[in-house]
Amino acid sequence: MNVSVVGSGYVGTTLAACLADLGHDVTAVDIDEETVERLNAGETTIHEPGLDPMVSAYAGSSLKATTDHAAVADTDLTFLAVGTPAREDGSIDPSGLLAAAEDVGEAVADKDGYHLVVVKSTVLPDVIDEEVIPTLEDASGKTDGDDLGVAVNPEFLREGSAVDDFMNPDKIVIGTDGDGRALDRLAELYQPLISDWDVPSVETGRREAAMIKYANNTFLAAKVSLINDLGNICKELGVDTYEVAEAIGMDDRIGEKFLNSGVGWGGSCFPKDTAAIKSAAEDADYDPAMVEAAIEVNDVQPQRLLGLMDEHVDVDGKRVAVLGLAFKPGTDDIRGSRAKPVIEGLQDRGGNVVAYDPLAVEKMAEEFPDIEYADSAAEALDGAHAAAAVTDWPAFAELNEEFDAMAEKVVVDGRRIISRREGLTYEGLTW
Repeated sequence: MNVSVVGSGYVGTTLAACLADLGHDVTAVDIDEETVERLNAGETTIHEPGLDPMVSAYAGSSLKATTDHAAVADTDLTFLAVGTPAREDGSIDPSGLLAAAEDVGEAVADKDGYHLVVVKSTVLPDVIDEEVIPTLEDASGKTDGDDLGVAVNPEFLREGSAVDDFMNPDKIVIGTDGDGRALDRLAELYQPLISDWDVPSVETGRREAAMIKYANNTFLAAKVSLINDLGNICKELGVDTYEVAEAIGMDDRIGEKFLNSGVGWGGSCFPKDTAAIKSAAEDADYDPAMVEAAIEVNDVQPQRLLGLMDEHVDVDGKRVAVLGLAFKPGTDDIRGSRAKPVIEGLQDRGGNVVAYDPLAVEKMAEEFPDIEYADSAAEALDGAHAAAAVTDWPAFAELNEEFDAMAEKVVVDGRRIISRREGLTYEGLTW
């Protein structure tokens, strides 16, 4: 098929490259000229394992990029994969998505016949009905369900494994409100995954499809917060949470995934989506107690890590190492990183922070330019009076003699990545 993808950020670039790999001809559309130039040169602007070689392989052939939205008129369907950032009150800002919808509507205004627009961006149901569809209709002069189709196809990509998540999904959700043409085109698009890999597809309404994304992420965020809450209790009772989690994960009603307790969740999705669903619930005059509790527990975890450090060392005027800045290993993304409140807490205590991350130093330095950044974990630990492990990079599990260079060998582990050893004052956050 001939597909256009508007928005070449994290989701859009992954989507475009993976669709090209499935055999489709893909046109990526973005307003940023540098992003377009790099994609056409076979380069990406994001760090994601497996994505660079894929973009490089198809750039210039089945994957092209442009700043001209008119290109979407020559395609069978258009994905809107534009970011929807959070406002200060937690609600989403759909302005970028609506601007893209207007551009696409104008581009297909003179197109003969049916054009399908697929919303990939994460938005609440009301935004689809009350803002996206009217914007498309006004700009195109076409009517939803007539010469214009609108579908919702949420993404479930995890940073660090996005390519694999796309190629091996646990489900494909397609919301069409009964538009058979939209359903047929998306079924054809995903046919290689559905037929070759027997991936289940969920065919539902547009509002339901939009809500599934929020429900999915909110449920997972709450599961992590619950195991963290239980972990905090276990810590107070002298119990190893990980041994408890291993046992309860054998219950198929609970499952073993997302039971690693620690310093909490971050990233671009969990914080934004839980805040958005909380805001939407409050606008509907409903008190989302469980969602609020999940957010509250997550906010507490970095403070508990700092509290454990306080029990062993007064960091005022002392060097403190922070190991890990990305919100998770395998990415340079610092959005929602638990390292941020840890660094802020250490600074409030007068600590001299030295931080290290294999990928995220440059981005964190933009937000915290006044702290020291090391070129290695060993350099960060050298002379430190305490260390906090915040991201579970596999290389941190191999640290051993590097701790010998610490002035005071105090380590608070927020991810169960550091091994206990003789001579090391070791505190696990929830174990």
